[in-house]
Amino acid sequence: MSLFSLFYFLVSLLLYILAIPFILFKSKSTKYKDALPARFFLKDNKPFNESKVWFHVCSFGETKAIKPIVDSLTDDVNISVITNTGFEEAKKLSKNVRYLPFELLLPFWIKKQKILLVMEAELWYMLFLIAKIKKTKTVLINARISDRSYNSYKKFSWFYKKIFKNIDKVFAQSEIDKNRLEELGARNIEIIGNIKLATLPKRANKFIKPNEFVITAGSTHENEEELILNSYEKNLGKLIIVPRHPERFEKVNQLILEFIKNKGISYHKFSLKNDFSSDIILVDVMGELNNIYEISDAVILGGAFEKIGGHNPVEPAFFNCRVISGKNYFNQKALFECVENYKIVENSELKDIMRDIKNIKPAFLKGMGTIEPILREINGSR
Repeated sequence: MSLFSLFYFLVSLLLYILAIPFILFKSKSTKYKDALPARFFLKDNKPFNESKVWFHVCSFGETKAIKPIVDSLTDDVNISVITNTGFEEAKKLSKNVRYLPFELLLPFWIKKQKILLVMEAELWYMLFLIAKIKKTKTVLINARISDRSYNSYKKFSWFYKKIFKNIDKVFAQSEIDKNRLEELGARNIEIIGNIKLATLPKRANKFIKPNEFVITAGSTHENEEELILNSYEKNLGKLIIVPRHPERFEKVNQLILEFIKNKGISYHKFSLKNDFSSDIILVDVMGELNNIYEISDAVILGGAFEKIGGHNPVEPAFFNCRVISGKNYFNQKALFECVENYKIVENSELKDIMRDIKNIKPAFLKGMGTIEPILREINGSR
């Protein structure tokens, strides 16, 4: 280890000691009761037992993004995360999931792995340094430097040069990202686009698009259907409602029946009449959402008008729908970054936004990507 590494370790130790009272206090809250003790005191957080392909990601969105890569591998993988939501999502991909410890603890925690793949901006100095000391190949995937953060990175370029010295390979999203990463000292950079867009939506059925403007309320949750119905007017076009959970189909059916009373609005359930001839259609079957997005002009994404975390905007954007979401899309922020043109609105604003829905610009995806070069890198390290 260099003199700088020793200095960095000592500063980390000082910060750790100063932060202990705060960490203990925050650990009492439900939100942090697992993550903080695991990350700062290694509670129930042993090193990975076996040498495998190791992914490190931050949170929910980044964990979702590595799923196509993990699914393409025959062996189980190791995954480390930072957040609670990332941990829960990672458990769906592997039985070997850990919280990444605070940097001070990494020299005692990291064991040699076949390869370490770190997602996007998780540029922890000790993570890459110790991995290299343990003779593990290090790769940064889906790397990007946004316009907003570019100047901040440049101010500390001397520090990032030390980090990139321990990174063997970088897979960047674009030519601009490559140039910026090179300024920070990155080397061996390959542009492969945004891997969050490596697996695009597929449709199983092809429906005939109605002649009228079609608004789809996709993956809606409790209270959201009522909000959307109260914002809807017949002259806007057809409204297709697709609840997220099938156990709520009948409840939503009753809600719609109550809403349309004395309004001259036609309505039917999709399971009884397999078309879109009515003003309002309740899709009370599973597996049709992407097929319906294809014939939609606008999509109101559920899960974000309540504190659910939102749903995937890539699917409607792929079909160039106008995309509207509530403000509680915290689980989908990483995917919203892949979409150009979308509206985030307060619940109270939805009625006015819907009245102007035809003037909203259609969404589209930016930076399509591939995971094949990453898979080749992994297979070459095994």
